[in-house]
Amino acid sequence: MDDTRLQRGPRRGPRTGPHRSRLREPRRRAGLLRARAAGPVLAALASLFLLLAAVAPGWLAPTDPLAIDPAAAFQAPSAAHWLGTDESGRDIYARIVHGARPSLLIGAAATGLGLGLALVLGLVAGLGGRLLDAGVGRIVEVLLALPGLLLALVFIALAGPGVATTIVAVGLSTAPGYARIIRSQVRSLRGSPMIEAARVLGHSPARILARHLLPNALGPVMVLATLGIGQAVVWASALSFLGLGEAPPAPEWGAMLAAGRTYLGFAWWMTFFPGLAIVATAASSTVLGRALQRRAVAA
Repeated sequence: MDDTRLQRGPRRGPRTGPHRSRLREPRRRAGLLRARAAGPVLAALASLFLLLAAVAPGWLAPTDPLAIDPAAAFQAPSAAHWLGTDESGRDIYARIVHGARPSLLIGAAATGLGLGLALVLGLVAGLGGRLLDAGVGRIVEVLLALPGLLLALVFIALAGPGVATTIVAVGLSTAPGYARIIRSQVRSLRGSPMIEAARVLGHSPARILARHLLPNALGPVMVLATLGIGQAVVWASALSFLGLGEAPPAPEWGAMLAAGRTYLGFAWWMTFFPGLAIVATAASSTVLGRALQRRAVAA
């Protein structure tokens, strides 16, 4: 046998087994942490862009979203029209940017209305007696048994279409879930040592409610409300898609989806980019809400 092979010793195979897996584990964890940190950053940037579009759309898109140009109809995305044009020659990018204001306004207003109604129901159920708690609980359970979008459609069918009706309908649909959380928080806090200490110190019921009960009961709900804004935007866009929201030619994302479905075969950009705006809004609010929820739990 060759002396050099004897000096080198036996050949070793590739390094495998638990030792190599232990070396890879820190890298995997670091990759997961970087991916988890990048998600909230991207969501914050998208939310910042949407807020800027809602507050000052003229800075991002100075073109009039209602200006028609029949000669430029159905133009594909290009340098002149970044996201293309619709059947009337209107710029899709300008319409999406200017459509951020009504979409976010409906989402925020509906979420605020749902929180207000849920606060009343949750306080009545949490601070009242057994009869009030049971009565409000049955109402909330009945509302939760109905799909939220179906409940909104029923309300709009009774009250008529429109922006104000859409806000009320979506707000009513989101209120039961918030009410159940507030009720459970109030009932758990009502007998806590903090509230008992405030009573011993002679604080009035109104002061206990305002300074101790409400801030602690609304904390988890406010985090969930961040998620609810994205859901409310999706529902409002769905109602506008069905023709129950803002009337055309208003630059509203759901209405733009409804208008573009007729030309989907040869003008895909008319539906793709408004749908992408809806998805980006819902995804960014969800990611930010999850990040706030994890931080609240860690704290």
